[in-house]
Amino acid sequence: MKEEKYAEILPQAKSLCEGEDDMIANMANLSSLLHDTFHFWWTGFYRVAGNELVLGPFQGPLACTRIPFGKGVCGSSWKAGETIVVPDVEKFPGHIACSSESRSEIVVPVRKKGEIIAVLDIDSRELGCFDETDRKYLEKIVESM
Repeated sequence: MKEEKYAEILPQAKSLCEGEDDMIANMANLSSLLHDTFHFWWTGFYRVAGNELVLGPFQGPLACTRIPFGKGVCGSSWKAGETIVVPDVEKFPGHIACSSESRSEIVVPVRKKGEIIAVLDIDSRELGCFDETDRKYLEKIVESM
């Protein structure tokens, strides 16, 4: 069922971003599309600004505004240059708890011309919410930006 939903929204995600070079607009639409489709706890982007990530467009409760390079799941994903899936955020060393209700998380780097310019961060109130299906499709969705 999850894979079917991703397969259904992938063309829509590509269509939303096609011809639009404003990354903030694309981030806003993609966070809304993902949040409305899957009803995640928190869905949004952090943009690279110098040596930290700064909160970008999102859907969900209030969030941390700035995350240092290499810190938390978002900063670690940025530093590693790869998607990180965390089944239980309490077991992730250095997890930054923006909300105590977040239980699992996935963070996907967003690249423009090979350089990481942002990360897509999605949190769930359920343990083990994210898997390889999420990784595969979310990486494809951010490529459409």
